[in-house]
Amino acid sequence: MESKLKPMELVVIPVLLALLNLQNWANARPQGSTGRFTNGRTMHDFIVKLLGFKDYMPPFAESEGKNILNGVNYASGAAGILDETGQHRGGRIPFNEQIKNHKTIISRIRSLMRNDSATKSLLSRCIYSVQIGNNDYINNYFKPKLYDTQQRYSQREYATLLVQQLSGQLKSLYDTGARKFAVYGLGLFGCTPYAVSVYGTHGSVCVEKVNMGATLFNNRLKPMLHQLNTNLTDAKFTYLNPSGNPAAFVTNSSCCKTGAGDGELCVPGSSPCSRPRQYVFWDGLHTTDAWNEIVAKSAYDSKTPLEAFPFNIHKLARL
Repeated sequence: MESKLKPMELVVIPVLLALLNLQNWANARPQGSTGRFTNGRTMHDFIVKLLGFKDYMPPFAESEGKNILNGVNYASGAAGILDETGQHRGGRIPFNEQIKNHKTIISRIRSLMRNDSATKSLLSRCIYSVQIGNNDYINNYFKPKLYDTQQRYSQREYATLLVQQLSGQLKSLYDTGARKFAVYGLGLFGCTPYAVSVYGTHGSVCVEKVNMGATLFNNRLKPMLHQLNTNLTDAKFTYLNPSGNPAAFVTNSSCCKTGAGDGELCVPGSSPCSRPRQYVFWDGLHTTDAWNEIVAKSAYDSKTPLEAFPFNIHKLARL
């Protein structure tokens, strides 16, 4: 039975290449590319299932008819908080454009429901799941040959810039009727196989100078969300930074042979590892289906304030 909860998901997946045709990952075997940078499902795919939905959120490009009342996926590979982020990757939809796409969906919802009050009520019950910012480092700040952000900002200044802009973007969504927000902190991308191979760890487990960007961003994100909760009427923002236990996996190296893209993606036609469920990473940057399932469960029901504050997804859905 499908859950009575009807969250709408604004998913911004931190992937690296633009996909012009994101395909829905159906319950049966997918017919062609799923549009996921992993060997199966993303964290958000698992969360949708945990919320009781029978199907995954369809992409904006394929959202039509009454299906939009159950949720829409606005994800775009290489998308960032900043419009310029990921431009060297080709076509992608920055967060500002995703918000414009959401306004298009709202217009369609209003036409379907023929009632502004009912539309407002629906939007207030939706969950807006926002995971963005990784690309603003991976595909912007830490590519100084392509972007000048390192020349213009220190890491502290850059983190402040990103969080300030994200605050404005979240307020824009609030102004459209959004009330429930699940906002994710950045992962420690200095621990990815790609970062380790490019920068070296100099005796550490991870690349500390790269991880510093994520730490500075997260340290600003959490109080910013608290301020939005305080200042915006009926707002329910929660900070999520789910973690898993890498020790439960055999290795955190890449499951596939990497070398495509900037060297972090799987080489086309190469054979992946035989037991991907033992790996944290599918390629040089993106995690496996097995790892994504673990962190999704953490985001959904974690009681630890370091992972979910002030509440987890399960509680947010019931507020």
